[in-house]
Amino acid sequence: MKHIFHKGTDERKPTLLLLHGTGGTETDLLPVAGMIDESAAILGVRGNVSENGMPRFFKRLAEGVFDEEDLITQTKGLEEFLGNAAKDHGFDSSNIVAIGYSNGANIAGSLLFHYSDALKGAILLHPMVPRRGITLPDLSGIPVFIGAGTNDPICKPEQTEELAEMLQKAGANVEVHWENNGHQLTRDEIEKAAQWYAHTVK
Repeated sequence: MKHIFHKGTDERKPTLLLLHGTGGTETDLLPVAGMIDESAAILGVRGNVSENGMPRFFKRLAEGVFDEEDLITQTKGLEEFLGNAAKDHGFDSSNIVAIGYSNGANIAGSLLFHYSDALKGAILLHPMVPRRGITLPDLSGIPVFIGAGTNDPICKPEQTEELAEMLQKAGANVEVHWENNGHQLTRDEIEKAAQWYAHTVK
């Protein structure tokens, strides 16, 4: 997968896995990562799927309707990529915290839904429920921050609540932060995520 890696200044810190929204690139969330933890290593990844020339992490059938088969395939591919990238760049594959926005938050959520040990934690910004009707792995103790908008036309509030409940039932420690906004990222949202990260991610 096309990616960038920046070595951190504190090797005890997690590697921040940056996962962009539709049409983004591996560098989109660099400013966000800087606000979350400027001393952590950074692994920015570009989605392998193209939708009318816009990079994505998996296909969709329509707005808000995922191609579930491709989602499963691409999630497996990302999980395998993380293991290889850890060897290539010399970081700890068991110490990865994902920061995903929109489509990137959905693939990060899918990693949690399918693998108990892919992520040490996750910051999911405007995510949807990746899959339904499956049993999630044991996510005991994994911290998850969900940033959501009360007026988000893509990720409806009830879907945010459903996702949080599914993760909590699997054992994750979930905190949901609401902004009175739509699907866009806000500075306040990132600052709240940074505060959560500072107090929660060890």
